[in-house]
Amino acid sequence: QVHLEESGGGLVQAGGSLRLSCTASGRGFDVATMAWFRQAPGKERDFVSAVGENGRSTYYADAVKGRFTISRDNAKYTMYLHMNNLKPEDTGVYYCASHIRSSDIYSSGSYLYWGQGTQVTVSS
Repeated sequence: QVHLEESGGGLVQAGGSLRLSCTASGRGFDVATMAWFRQAPGKERDFVSAVGENGRSTYYADAVKGRFTISRDNAKYTMYLHMNNLKPEDTGVYYCASHIRSSDIYSSGSYLYWGQGTQVTVSS
């Protein structure tokens, strides 16, 4: 069993930055692909970014490429999402997920464990 906890969300003006963290407890963090998803009100949970177990393989949704950077520190059991040049359309609840169980890293249904989410609100 793995427990994930997000932190770092908040209210920021457009053009600002935030850093989200996802801290894991339990076994297997260092061998798990991990990801960030986000969900805006009334919308589906969408893929944002993913990182492979060694941190070298990273993946981004087109909407965040060039603005967001994903990373992980296996020694600290923590994954990060650095978000720059935030836009109002980035608003939503951001969830971290781990332990992919299929080859489709972009699908929320592929992940076994989820955090409770952290709210990010970007004002215009």
